[in-house]
Amino acid sequence: MLATVTGLAISAAGPAVGAAPQPFGDGSFETPVVAAFTFQRFPTGAHMGPWTVTRGDVDLSGKGFWQTADGNQSLDLDGSVQGTVEQTFATVPLFKYEVSFALAGNPVAAPTVKTGQVLVDGRVAQSFSFDTTGKTEANMGYVRREFTFLATGGATTLAFSSTTVPSGYGPVIDDVEVESCLIIVCVG
Repeated sequence: MLATVTGLAISAAGPAVGAAPQPFGDGSFETPVVAAFTFQRFPTGAHMGPWTVTRGDVDLSGKGFWQTADGNQSLDLDGSVQGTVEQTFATVPLFKYEVSFALAGNPVAAPTVKTGQVLVDGRVAQSFSFDTTGKTEANMGYVRREFTFLATGGATTLAFSSTTVPSGYGPVIDDVEVESCLIIVCVG
């Protein structure tokens, strides 16, 4: 599949400094809208809706670029280098939360196994890997990953980070959900 990069983008629309934390949002990476059949690279410091790139750069794919797990867009955690995105959202101290997400890998180039980590407030909550053998842009082979965490404050920061070496074609995430265990049954 051929695509063009629509350029680097840094959005000024990020969370206001000192603003109260908002509920978790945009787990399917639908903001901003990227042109169909292309991707857009976001460098460190850029905002994508409630998400902020905090290391390296990432590629946000537009509708039709490749198969998504939910909605029209998904996120490759490697742009030209390993990237990290994070979102800080409102939580209730001492409440348990379940995080789930769809995981695949950029099937275009090596390495075959893409690796990364999910961090909660800067601590590794889960390491993950995805083997792209036999996967294509039309059949990404998404798998569901989940874990729980105990909130320690009125806000929690959730981050996804690539550890893929060499970088450039990394893990792909989509359909991130965060729910309080008062609403759902947590199994962990």
